[in-house]
Amino acid sequence: MTDTDVRVSRQPFHLVRTAAVGAPVLLLLYGVLRIIDGLDGDHGPGWAWDLGHALFLVAFVLFAGLVVGLRRLLGSAGAVGSSIRPRTGLRVLLDVATVAGLVGVVAFLWVILGDLFPRLGDAAPLPDPLMAVGPLLFQFGLLTLLVRAAVGRPRLIPGWGPPLVLLGFVAIAVNLDLLPIGAALILSGLLPLWHRVH
Repeated sequence: MTDTDVRVSRQPFHLVRTAAVGAPVLLLLYGVLRIIDGLDGDHGPGWAWDLGHALFLVAFVLFAGLVVGLRRLLGSAGAVGSSIRPRTGLRVLLDVATVAGLVGVVAFLWVILGDLFPRLGDAAPLPDPLMAVGPLLFQFGLLTLLVRAAVGRPRLIPGWGPPLVLLGFVAIAVNLDLLPIGAALILSGLLPLWHRVH
């Protein structure tokens, strides 16, 4: 194996580790900035709004990297220390989860860009069906991959990781003011990927 092969084969590890910590940390910072932005009783344009949404945008780019990186780790025999490739049905499930997660990420990015650039948002609003199902697709995709990472061999995360991530998403869905708490729960659920994936 050449040095280039080693670098290429280790890319999913670095991507997953970086995204697993970076995405929820940026989401947490966005939540704090959102609270600061709302102190005057209104959420709207201003430095906290713009910076928060920029961090939100980068967080979802990292979430896309996490989805892709997890899929690569879970789908390649050598990457997770197993000589057995996933069965066909499992590969299909992982592929569907990956596509769903990425479609959900695109929906989030579309909305965030529309918030950052109102003219763009007015000219090309996210279609209502995608607005409704986008977050669910993202959560389904990411959580499916995380559950597989928790139950597969070797286990990449403990069994309590996916429920913590789900609880974080639920907290955010209940009230956007709970974004920092939800992000902290998501970070707690994903943090083992930093330690176990290397």
